[in-house]
Amino acid sequence: MERAKILVTGGAGFIGSHAVVELYEAGYQPIIVDDFSNSKESVLRGIQEILGVEIPCHDIDCGDADALRGVFSQEKDIKGIIHFAAFKAVGESMQKPLAYYRNNVGSLMTLLTVMPEFGIKNFVFSSSCTVYGIPDQLPVTEQTPTKPATSPYGNTKKICEDILTDVAKASDSLHTILLRYFNPIGAHPSAKIGELPLGVPQNLVPFITQTAAGIREKLTIYGNTYDTPDGTNIRDYIYVVDLAKAHVVAVQRLLDEKGEAVEVFNVGTGRGNSVLEVVNAFEKATGVKLNYTIGPPRAGDVPAIYADVTKATNELGFKTTSSLEEALASAWKWQESLAK
Repeated sequence: MERAKILVTGGAGFIGSHAVVELYEAGYQPIIVDDFSNSKESVLRGIQEILGVEIPCHDIDCGDADALRGVFSQEKDIKGIIHFAAFKAVGESMQKPLAYYRNNVGSLMTLLTVMPEFGIKNFVFSSSCTVYGIPDQLPVTEQTPTKPATSPYGNTKKICEDILTDVAKASDSLHTILLRYFNPIGAHPSAKIGELPLGVPQNLVPFITQTAAGIREKLTIYGNTYDTPDGTNIRDYIYVVDLAKAHVVAVQRLLDEKGEAVEVFNVGTGRGNSVLEVVNAFEKATGVKLNYTIGPPRAGDVPAIYADVTKATNELGFKTTSSLEEALASAWKWQESLAK
């Protein structure tokens, strides 16, 4: 039986690479598009070692319409797209807003312009809980009002959601699922792929693992005076392999033509953990003590956010299966493999 082709933009990135593995193992044929501006080509080797096959990869910027047309013409009969490709650091977006708007919004508009030319209408969008801003109530449901974003990064996700909704309303040429995910962490159990930040990590867990490995002198926790039980930020940390599986379920839902033209799902664990709880869980999972210090709060950070995942459970049949400690142990195993 022929595998349905699914284009994965940003497929060499952290979440994208894990989605590629899960798609292939679920019987799909992933096609990677990545310009390697925020990923490394060594990831392709890791994917191949896990799957035992080489996954097609096109080294292009998905904001380049002609290059996209070339991929669609070459690959033929692509059934759907998962769009991961985006700049994703909250702090960096505060310093480089134009780069974020140009890349994140521009690439989506290019994809949506070219897709109909090739009859592609199924689209899974990598969105974010940042669209909820600082929520009035926790946990957030899909009906929680979106608010003005606290960062240009968050605003690009909100704008992209609005664009997708408007395009889907305008014609029957687009069916889209917006996956609003929370904080992905960890690495594939094989330790062949994982989070591979270029330069200084912008996310908590790779900073933890690099500190534990002695690459960083210490971990700085940004703020301990938030209105949370221990004063540090609270987030919903989801194991990246669980998150990747949610994309497979979303793709299948689109191919089965279930649901509305635009659907929104929170993808998280349904519980929040503070930064200090993550630090303690890492130490418990690995037996490695962390050197950390408290710094000032970081611009654009919300105090606390975590998901209500009832809708994803009931309508997608999706549930996370891995604990925080298991996810952190996998991140450490990945960091140790990098040292080799």
